[in-house]
Amino acid sequence: MGLSEEIREAIVPDGMVSIWWLGQASFVLRTNDQTIYIDPFLSEFEGRLIPPPFSPEEAPPASAILITHDHIDHLDPETIPGLIKNSPEAKFLVPNPISSQLLDIGVPSEQIIGVQPEDNVSLGSIAVHVTPAMHGESFPPYAYTFGDPQEGYRFVGYVLEYGDTRIYHAGDTIIFDGLADMLRKLNVDVGLLPINGRNYFREKNNLVGNMDEREAVELAAEAHISTIIPMHYDMFEPNLGRPDALISYLQRFHPEITCVFLARFQRFNYFKSPQKLPEVQ
Repeated sequence: MGLSEEIREAIVPDGMVSIWWLGQASFVLRTNDQTIYIDPFLSEFEGRLIPPPFSPEEAPPASAILITHDHIDHLDPETIPGLIKNSPEAKFLVPNPISSQLLDIGVPSEQIIGVQPEDNVSLGSIAVHVTPAMHGESFPPYAYTFGDPQEGYRFVGYVLEYGDTRIYHAGDTIIFDGLADMLRKLNVDVGLLPINGRNYFREKNNLVGNMDEREAVELAAEAHISTIIPMHYDMFEPNLGRPDALISYLQRFHPEITCVFLARFQRFNYFKSPQKLPEVQ
């Protein structure tokens, strides 16, 4: 059975969230009645180390597609058209300043929801809370930023609330003042966090970075996030992270945090109340 078929046919009991990591920052989340893509990156992009698990045309239908920002490994213009065909009623959540890019790709305007931090969007059984992210367009001359103040936030993250479970996808971001407090108030259970870091030499070559392995662990600890799933460390040779460094640091300083390193395209089932864990077929 291929991954697309697995996702389509997966039985997800009420109260459970199934998560598949597609590489980089790309995920599929399924509940018993929703299929959500976050930053789908399914094209045969030059230089990627991991081939896409399926083509955009083979992608399982989605109820919603969440885009964190407009770098090509997050908003992929070769992926979106296939998803439009497969998911003609899906809603696309995207930061307001870049919503026109979806129009240019061919997403109908009635399917686009432009968002900004502190927005709350209802997607049936799932509520989406929008959070800020601090990233960069290029180096030099731009530093890490939230975006043009006159246009609004160009980079965002999302907290998906389903029942009593809350899952945070950070998008691309460094740590900034107030982030941990915000996530703690949102009662995040699972954090999908980038760990590729940043440094002078990568930025000199126009490679914008994110939080690193230690920062991801410390963010989870300060925000009281009990489970983390590292991401954004495996796709491009100049921009890799170090999973071993994260594990070493976590075991030494924060062994109370559960870290789940997903094999590529592996399914992970999260259920907040293990004493009531239902059977999964």
